[in-house]
Amino acid sequence: METFDISLVDWSRAQFALTAIYHWIFVPLTLGLSFIVAFMHTIYYKTGSLKWKSTTKFWMKLFGINFAIGVATGIILEFEFGTNWSNYSWIVGDIFGAPLAIEGILAFFIESTFIAVMFFGWTRVSKKFHMLSSWFVAIGSNLSALWILVANAWMQNPVGMQFNPDTARNEMMNFWEVIFSPTAVHKFLHTITSSYVLASFFVIGVSAWFLLKGRHLEFAKRSILIAAVFGLLSSLFTAYSGDGSAYDVAQTQPMKFAAMEGLYDGKEGVDLIAVGMLTPGKKFNDTKDDFVFALKIPKMASILAFRNANAFVPGINDLVNGNKKYKIPALENRILNGKTAIAALRDYKTAKISIRKKQALEKFRLNYKDFGYGYLPDKDSAIPNVPLTFYSFHIMVGLGFLFIMVFALILFYSLKQTLDKKHLLLKLSILMIPLAYISSELGWIVAEVGRQPWTIQDLLPTMASTSHLSTSSVQITFWLFAILFTVLLIAEIKILLHQIKLGPKEERS
Repeated sequence: METFDISLVDWSRAQFALTAIYHWIFVPLTLGLSFIVAFMHTIYYKTGSLKWKSTTKFWMKLFGINFAIGVATGIILEFEFGTNWSNYSWIVGDIFGAPLAIEGILAFFIESTFIAVMFFGWTRVSKKFHMLSSWFVAIGSNLSALWILVANAWMQNPVGMQFNPDTARNEMMNFWEVIFSPTAVHKFLHTITSSYVLASFFVIGVSAWFLLKGRHLEFAKRSILIAAVFGLLSSLFTAYSGDGSAYDVAQTQPMKFAAMEGLYDGKEGVDLIAVGMLTPGKKFNDTKDDFVFALKIPKMASILAFRNANAFVPGINDLVNGNKKYKIPALENRILNGKTAIAALRDYKTAKISIRKKQALEKFRLNYKDFGYGYLPDKDSAIPNVPLTFYSFHIMVGLGFLFIMVFALILFYSLKQTLDKKHLLLKLSILMIPLAYISSELGWIVAEVGRQPWTIQDLLPTMASTSHLSTSSVQITFWLFAILFTVLLIAEIKILLHQIKLGPKEERS
């Protein structure tokens, strides 16, 4: 059995997590602000009002600053698949590479082409084409997100492919199944609408600062109204798509769902934890209570997971030890099956006699569904970090409901034209900016930490996905990237704050 350098795996994971977290600071603002700019640009095109022109230009400038730095971190993130995760890239390159290639050739091409027209075409192209360029940038940026999220969704739920034992690679069999799998649909919708929420709060928070300072009042009110409508609709759809995403997780990644709910012992009619504190040091198979305290919604977890109030939801203990009544195999058996599949694949590759190759291939195919489990060292390694997954999920959900309420209040007082008098709500609006970023990052923590130890669910664990590098080289690049990304983030914040303090410029006809 192959042994793995766990320190290399941990540092590779840390480097990728660092890059992804920093990258995601820039991406959601780009996704949402591009549409807000397009809305404002369209209003300027329809009305010809110079006030809307100055409004569009101001938010367009902030979008451009964020977009440029987001591209830099995104390029590094894609390179890391080859540098740090070459084994993963080799095994799934035929599938994972396709959406990434389309993202670069199609979506990023649209973005990068029309962004030049959007910024520099005010007097060089027709007003209609210029307005449309803003929409092409918005559509292009969101198409980029689509293809990246399709690739990530496939890792969470590998469909539309077949393993080729001759090349030891997964090959795509159905492109449309990969794109339109329920996991991909839910992930895309939930991710982009949550990004719209973040961008809306960014616009509202900055505009609220102008109102509190008594500057550019009409500009701020116009911006808040657009962002409040967009944000409220997006936050409602985020909640709806989040429900669909949780349902999909329960079907395809039951261990992640159990970790999200801190559920160790499965049962029928499981309550949903609204607020709770996990028992410190709780492990599977121990006798400790799951929670120190918990406020529960009766049977809601069963409804969320299976649309049935009395449905059985497996817990961590069920998924590790097995449950005969509900036909859940024990993890020990899956590990043995996985080792059998690995050995059979090795025999198939080395066998000289055709009948032995055929026998090995049959044995491999019989056990392939548990192939990845053969790389796990023990049962504990199949359980994700439960506290981190649980708290990230519940804080994210709690913030989501808070966002809906805040958007509703802001829109209500905006329509009543009394928002400028609600100083407490305006200050709260500014606070929503960092909270929206926290919620967005927590969503990715749930998605990625909750699926550990898998790079590809059930097929390839993280420990078998890394490149053959020295741990020290990954450590060095980790700290170099940490310094670089921090400098980029500080630079962006300083530039954004400088532009915000300058405020929008009045346009002259």
